[in-house]
Amino acid sequence: MPERRALFTRSLNKTYPVAVRGDGPWLWDSSDTRYLDFCASAVVNFIGHGDQNINGVIADQLQQLEFVHSSQFISEASAQFAHEILDFAGPHFTGGAVFFTSGGSEAIETALKVARQYQVEIGQSQRSQVLCRKQAYHGATIGAMSLSDNRKRKEIYTPLLHEFPRVSTPYCYRCAYGCDHCAEKYAAEVDAALDQHGDSLAAFFFEPISGATIGAAIPPDGYLQRVTEACRAKGVLTVADEVMTGFGRTGRNFAVDHWNVAPDLLVVGKGIASGYVPLGAVIASRKVVDAIAAGSGSLVHGFTYNAHPVACAAGREVLRKTRMLVGEALCEDPQRECPGTWMRNGLHRLRDHPSIGDVRGKGLLWAIEFVADKMTKSPFAPSRNYSSYVAAAAMRRGVLTYPMQGCVDGINGDHLVLAPPATIAEEEIFWAIEQLSAAIHELESKG
Repeated sequence: MPERRALFTRSLNKTYPVAVRGDGPWLWDSSDTRYLDFCASAVVNFIGHGDQNINGVIADQLQQLEFVHSSQFISEASAQFAHEILDFAGPHFTGGAVFFTSGGSEAIETALKVARQYQVEIGQSQRSQVLCRKQAYHGATIGAMSLSDNRKRKEIYTPLLHEFPRVSTPYCYRCAYGCDHCAEKYAAEVDAALDQHGDSLAAFFFEPISGATIGAAIPPDGYLQRVTEACRAKGVLTVADEVMTGFGRTGRNFAVDHWNVAPDLLVVGKGIASGYVPLGAVIASRKVVDAIAAGSGSLVHGFTYNAHPVACAAGREVLRKTRMLVGEALCEDPQRECPGTWMRNGLHRLRDHPSIGDVRGKGLLWAIEFVADKMTKSPFAPSRNYSSYVAAAAMRRGVLTYPMQGCVDGINGDHLVLAPPATIAEEEIFWAIEQLSAAIHELESKG
């Protein structure tokens, strides 16, 4: 094998195992070591690894048509997939349109530009600012990182970025308002920002359930309804970043569906293709599409590979399987057995660990937050890299997790994100939790 240093990896001084195949929730490396993918890589795979039907669809599309540029043609695969996505997104998006990208960061960039163009088309060209939230992450490109507030990922690039106004992200375990009417108080921050910035705001970007930066923090009931209504009243578009939470991950088609919220734009990635191909999308409501169609009639935006035929063909087959699996991620009936129930019940047993402060999540998106002191909720010192050491110990036991730092304030705070594919079996979930518990105990025993 060629020297691995030639590949620009996340850590140039780390030796990574070489993945060679996958099947269901499992991955194997080149030494035939097996790992249970308990985080869907980076919360990507929802339908399981190694699906031969999808591989067959990709091969068939390659034989028919590998590529056309969207300035000259559309493909049958992209046109059909767009109709299917709009149907999956629900009645609010009837008459809307879908812009396909190669991933979540591109989709966020697209949503930024669509929101800006919408305002220009309706005669609101002064609206060039965006309201976003603290302790949020929206992607690695310049525009997406400008929206984000993940200090570890953003700090060295700050001179390159645009600074936008921000409001707090609801975070129940460390609630800024002591869980006293906090839905109203967090929403009041949005109200105040709308009043302060007035006609300069084009859109409000938010994660319905926080992703990796805080880790599966669920907003209090009433919050999302109130902020979307407030934005609508002020002429500000609402943009839900569902790159991590969309396509069944939380047990609904989209996380906003838990609160019956209908944003103007849905931004998606990861689960739209479950990692089988690079794919993302912006799903625009009819209000947005009609404004552009009635104005200039042309979206001033594009990528070489947007609406790639092979990616869209794969996405169609992934969506077909996702539709069958969505209900398995979250069981409304407590008597019914399903992966969402098994995850909830199994993970809550970990609360007895001295180092676990919180277990939170919904469906098949969960997080465990570690603390040095349960009573005070004080975090471990960042230098300990506590979550990374737990993840390494779990990996030695054959379980893959997603470690993060900075959930408290961008620097302090350790947590693991856990998000297995929906094809995982009950015994696999409980085995993974047993291994994770042993990994946590290993670190706790070292003091």
